[in-house]
Amino acid sequence: MPFTERQAATSAFADAQHLDEKNATKEEYPTVGPSSHSDDEGDRVYAIKDKALLRKLDLKLLPALTLLYLLSFLDRSNVVANARVEGLVPCNIVLKLTSPQQWLPTLTLAWGIVATLLGVVQNMSGFFAARFFLGVAESGLFPGVVFYLSMWYRREEQHYRVSLFFSAASLAGAFGGVLAWGIAHMNGVGNLGGWRWIFILEGLLTIVVSIAAYFFIYNYPATATFLTDEERARVLARLKASNDATRDEAFSWKNVSLAVKDPKVWLYCLGFHTMSLPLYTLSLFLPTIIKELGYTAAEAQLLTVPVYSVATVLTVIVAVASEKTKIRAPFIMGTSSLAVIGYIVLLTNTKPSVAYGGTVLAAAGIYPSVAIVLSWPANNVSGQTKRATANAMQISIGNLGAVLGTQLYRSTDGPRFFRGHGFAMGYLVANVLVVGTLWAVLRAENARRDRGERNDRLNGVEEEEWLGDDDPRWRFQT
Repeated sequence: MPFTERQAATSAFADAQHLDEKNATKEEYPTVGPSSHSDDEGDRVYAIKDKALLRKLDLKLLPALTLLYLLSFLDRSNVVANARVEGLVPCNIVLKLTSPQQWLPTLTLAWGIVATLLGVVQNMSGFFAARFFLGVAESGLFPGVVFYLSMWYRREEQHYRVSLFFSAASLAGAFGGVLAWGIAHMNGVGNLGGWRWIFILEGLLTIVVSIAAYFFIYNYPATATFLTDEERARVLARLKASNDATRDEAFSWKNVSLAVKDPKVWLYCLGFHTMSLPLYTLSLFLPTIIKELGYTAAEAQLLTVPVYSVATVLTVIVAVASEKTKIRAPFIMGTSSLAVIGYIVLLTNTKPSVAYGGTVLAAAGIYPSVAIVLSWPANNVSGQTKRATANAMQISIGNLGAVLGTQLYRSTDGPRFFRGHGFAMGYLVANVLVVGTLWAVLRAENARRDRGERNDRLNGVEEEEWLGDDDPRWRFQT
């Protein structure tokens, strides 16, 4: 954070300790620092206040972030994902060194300008160059927002919010199908092709929204103007009892290296890598897949809407269930298995109506799994710089799967697309195996800490000192 924000955070945190020390709520997970517990009546009062406070945070934070990601995914559906593996880790480092209010709208403005220019390029060299820079500009949004939400919400509250935010991806797919169908009718207007108008109009809309975003994206709780002093104190007290968001952690390359050296972080990365190929191939090629089943191009665009609508609804339902049960891995493995069934249907059936049902099952399994996979390191990695790096690594390594996926669906392979569907199904099976492995690793580590086998790490450590997720007081969400 900038120096002025650190000062504000220190002052606000002091107020939070004074206001809430007696009334800190009981935690499902071990606390980051010492906390006391109130009586039952105090707990009930604060539970009611916390619900109202969470509603206020959700209304102030999520719509704006979701809108930015919806625009990002709309643009991405028209762009091959090759360039998106670039610049991700540096983007989250820049976010840590600057602020969300500066960085997230700037990224949005940059990709809006590039997307608009895609509509006026005159040759393939210019098109590929612009497409590369569009991927670079978009690359920092998702890992940045995941880190940003971890600085506002408690650990057990983050997954549901990330899922709501990510549901914009499937919503963009539904909206994008209708939008593409409508804009296609502008073919010839101004002597421009319909595909040019898609880039121009989406790019201009993104530019307008990005300029407005400088005014409706907030930084962190310590300086957010929409919070009263009492609300700010309560937000900070809740965060102190759950994670490291209130700690004044300066950026250091040592903390970056902690993420790179942690095997669990690499498993989080593989968890998304094994989902990114089916995710991006489905979002990029769904109209083509449906068209090859025997539908017209216009019908194929419109038939993507039910597929994405079902995916959106199921993403939210699974997110609620995962939050209520505090279970992550079984839901990922279950929904990934549902997607595997969808691809089996696609590979084994040529009847259009049945194969179309396979696309619905594939999307209904892929999107809920991705939402949980992407929120998992935000829940489990402690240390702000380490967490920001882990989020960015996950997206970077994950998107390598998307690069491969863009080469798999060829027009000559339809309507069965054995190569593309086969790779997607294989990746989903690998996802079940990777997530199962990570689940076992996290459960084993929690058990060791429950038995006190890691307590030697606290020798010579002050009570208020925090060792990140290596601290034996930390428990991983599984």
